[in-house]
Amino acid sequence: MQAVYITVSIIIVIASILLTIVVLLQNSKGGGLAANFAAGNQTFGVRQTADFLEKATWTLACTVLVLCVVATFVIPQKTVRSSSVKSQIEQTVPAEGTPEFPAGTPVGE
Repeated sequence: MQAVYITVSIIIVIASILLTIVVLLQNSKGGGLAANFAAGNQTFGVRQTADFLEKATWTLACTVLVLCVVATFVIPQKTVRSSSVKSQIEQTVPAEGTPEFPAGTPVGE
């Protein structure tokens, strides 16, 4: 189960890095990194580049979301026996009395 969790975690990290790159490549209002790549290639076109980047963004975002949910179900859990916790509580020594604070002299006397 731990191997599945590690695998899912690695895929989440890779998908997150790819999502960051795709978001940075998108054309913003003032032009972005995508403008540099789309300007030299006339056959692919600017509109198809924007459509591809938008679909890639949604796909990667959904992938990260789904993988995070899957990771919560496959996370390895350590089992703690209730008897060990109960015995630890019973072995603790209760605090005796209350702490004594030093008596100070009032200000102005």
